[in-house]
Amino acid sequence: MPDLEDRLAALTAAIDWPPTPRLRIPLPARRGGPGWGRSFAYAAAAVALIVAALLAYTPTRDAIASWVNLHVTITRVQEVPTPSPRPSGPLGQRLGLGTPTTLDPAQAKLSWQIGVPASLGRPDEVFLQLPPTGPSGGEVTLVYAQRPDIPTSGLTGVSVLVTEARGSVDEVFFQKMVGPDSTIEQVTVRGHAGYWISGHPHDFVFIDASGNFRDETMRLATNTLIFDLNGTIVRIEGDMTKAQALQIANSV
Repeated sequence: MPDLEDRLAALTAAIDWPPTPRLRIPLPARRGGPGWGRSFAYAAAAVALIVAALLAYTPTRDAIASWVNLHVTITRVQEVPTPSPRPSGPLGQRLGLGTPTTLDPAQAKLSWQIGVPASLGRPDEVFLQLPPTGPSGGEVTLVYAQRPDIPTSGLTGVSVLVTEARGSVDEVFFQKMVGPDSTIEQVTVRGHAGYWISGHPHDFVFIDASGNFRDETMRLATNTLIFDLNGTIVRIEGDMTKAQALQIANSV
């Protein structure tokens, strides 16, 4: 405190004080006798002017900040930065889903039937992965940007992903891969075995048509429904409830 007082006293000759403005301040109701409200208003105005003048002078502002011991850093910028937009281009291309295509050309390169959920309609984008980068028999992903009642990810711009590939799920190995932040529940989809994974799953392992283990990342890292549709592994990802996922699955 003594050091601060010395600094403030030394500033009296360095500050170019502006002319005293004519202030019109509404006075509060009288309390404490005649003249109390007027005196209080004048005192408050004087304190406000002094604080504003001191904060406008850099050495004083630094001294006050040092005395208060503020643990923050304030940087002045000429323009406030705007959030960076997502890169342009297909949504699925940023997720590493393979080669962009459409339903008919993708179907022509596969020996098995692509299932399109009727409740979601035609996808906004279609991606295809073929061997050697994709699983044996190929893999197709249907991308849905926006759908009612299913939130769109602010990071990916995707609402629902439906990924399909020929293969099967090793139940024991698959359940061991589920992380501690996720729970797994067995379900039935149109008479076929399935799994509802809630939480934050990140990886999925299945056996492709050639008997090879495939370790894949769940792109949306959110709730996922996986089921076997006559030898085709269908994976539905999105920020949805189990009832919503089952409705989509039953419409494939």
